[in-house]
Amino acid sequence: MKVAIHSSSWGFSKDWINYCKKKNIPFKIVDCYSTNIIDDVSDCSIVMWHHHHTSAHDVLFAKQLLFSLEQSGKKVFPNFNTAWHFDDKLGQKYLLEALEAPIAKSYSFFKKTDAFAWIELNTFPKVFKLRGGAGSTNVKLIKSRREAYSIVKKAFGKGILPYDKWGDLKENLRKCKLGKSNMIEVLKSARRLFYSTQFAKTVGPQRGYVLFQDFIEDNTFDIRVVTIASRAFAIKRLVRDNDFRASGSGFIEYSPTEINLECIRIAFETSKKLEAQVVAYDFVFDNGKPLIVEINYGYAHEAYFKCPGYWDKQFEFHPGEFNSAEWIMEMMLG
Repeated sequence: MKVAIHSSSWGFSKDWINYCKKKNIPFKIVDCYSTNIIDDVSDCSIVMWHHHHTSAHDVLFAKQLLFSLEQSGKKVFPNFNTAWHFDDKLGQKYLLEALEAPIAKSYSFFKKTDAFAWIELNTFPKVFKLRGGAGSTNVKLIKSRREAYSIVKKAFGKGILPYDKWGDLKENLRKCKLGKSNMIEVLKSARRLFYSTQFAKTVGPQRGYVLFQDFIEDNTFDIRVVTIASRAFAIKRLVRDNDFRASGSGFIEYSPTEINLECIRIAFETSKKLEAQVVAYDFVFDNGKPLIVEINYGYAHEAYFKCPGYWDKQFEFHPGEFNSAEWIMEMMLG
């Protein structure tokens, strides 16, 4: 059993490669963008590519290649059930509704007149989201009907850029003050005020749809749960100051006593329905009831090295350090 790994400077691939070396597992590093990639992986039974939502080329091509290889009989990560809805909040709305998962209710519209009619019948604030973006990017709190009308007009007019240049600069300034970033990153963000990202240029403005979600008030944190096969681990993420968003805040608590076990139960149950290899869930709470707001397969796994352990499907906690990227490789090897 030979493993093909697309290597990159970030994500799971470095740990996958080190694991294979450590365990003497046959593997080869491949370039998934090669025009000969199908031939290059012909001697491999497993193909693994941690593709990223902010890479324009990954967004254009990664799923198509992996799903094609899966159709040919190879074992791939992430596979179709795991990745088709990755970085697609619009797709996740319908998927989670179909599975009857406990979710924060979302509303999508593909005609401006339908969106306007909905605005008239609803109260605010509501959360507006583009279909793509992680770490709370492209997520805004719409506080009034006037703001809602404005963003709907924009979505059905010139469109909304998938890269929020002012939001990115503000976020890097915040992280710099907290010591979680540096002035180089701030200057890069400032430069992007005038020169857009390659991702934004390639993907282009988002238009022709709007997606709103109920705003669940009084949440000072969210819970992130990740399931990999029969294991689950979790963190508590505190919201930013004077904000409502926790994802990407950098304020993390790792104690298992801070985790609501109902989140673990829901995560295992939903992952079973999804038949997915890896799922990361974001939960908020409505009067103590956990509600899923987003899911994805890709996460910054280094942030979880400080987790003191994991839960099994019987909700028993197993203390100890772990590397979840290695768990993914073990799962793929069976």
